Amino acid sequence: MDFSIPAKVQAEHAQFKDFLKTEVKPYLPGWYKDGHIPEPFFRAMGSQGWYGLHWKDNRMIETSALREAMLQEELAKMSSGVAIAVLAQIHLGLACLFLHGSEALKQKYGPDAVAGNLLMCLANSENIAGSDVAGVGMRAVKVDGGWRLNGAKAYVTNGAIARLGGITAVSDPDAPRNRRLSMFLVDLEGPGVRRKKLNKQVWIPSDLTRLQFEDVFVPEDHLLGIRGRGLPQVLEVFTRSRVPISALTLGTATGAFEMALGRARQRSIFGKKIIDFQAKAFEFADYYARIEAVRMVILKACAQMDNRQDYRQASSLAKYLAVEIARDVTPWAADIFGAVSVVFDHPIHKFPMDAWASSLGEGTQDVQKLIIFRELLKKHSI
Repeated sequence: MDFSIPAKVQAEHAQFKDFLKTEVKPYLPGWYKDGHIPEPFFRAMGSQGWYGLHWKDNRMIETSALREAMLQEELAKMSSGVAIAVLAQIHLGLACLFLHGSEALKQKYGPDAVAGNLLMCLANSENIAGSDVAGVGMRAVKVDGGWRLNGAKAYVTNGAIARLGGITAVSDPDAPRNRRLSMFLVDLEGPGVRRKKLNKQVWIPSDLTRLQFEDVFVPEDHLLGIRGRGLPQVLEVFTRSRVPISALTLGTATGAFEMALGRARQRSIFGKKIIDFQAKAFEFADYYARIEAVRMVILKACAQMDNRQDYRQASSLAKYLAVEIARDVTPWAADIFGAVSVVFDHPIHKFPMDAWASSLGEGTQDVQKLIIFRELLKKHSI
């Protein structure tokens, strides 16, 4: 495997870092205070081509998984909360349209969505259904000209700001478990949709929102994919998004690590810099080695995606290992700062909380273990 980064991707990565310095860093304190990411940021991301999907030659085009992973990591180093909102726009909401939408729907909504002018989300989880993706209770009933949706989605990133949502619901309650669900593209600004923004302390300043649907009409042509195939469709979205969220999680770890390294070089204790204590030096070396090992796994998953190979196990390995290092390194990094790390407004404070959040998105650690094990059995079947 060639581990070198193409010159074009390196150049775009450098340009993206400059973009973050001007379009994100100066505004972060205000965004954290308000608990809100303004829409002009999403438009700036789209207009300057920083999303993983572009509109070209009258269709949506994907950029490489490698490029997208590098950009997600860089954004998460600065703010995992902003990064997850970008991920939800492209790799969850818009991915439903890209993977399963009709050509007519792509033409209608695609250009504005990839430009950041139309915000999107994916709503699957409910109070009764999280890791059990198929266990949703929301119902879709067939009516003249379309469907009527009733029910609620519990934890929706971008749910407060999205205009369109990819929504899963039970369309065929008497069918087998893997044929009960369908996926719909729903206008969240239409009648019958109510939103309640939830109070959370992770991934700030992105939102987490409860969506309530009461007799919400969805036109027939807004069915995404095939009726009764909603479960494999949403699982495909989650499998694909595990690679960028792994990079986001690695960015959470590397952001905290780099802050800790800078602090250890500056802070003195017992007459010398923290970095000069051998015990701390060994800790830095250990965490750096683990971070680099996770990066290699993510690069492998990116390579398999870009080469159209089976990346299911690689994506779960990347997600699982990225969460493990982020969980370990972020509280350790906060300790380097001492008591100031408990202050909400201090930059280091958010990293341990964001690492915790990363363990839940796109499947918990136990879900990743199940996928890894199942893929392992396939490879070693007798």
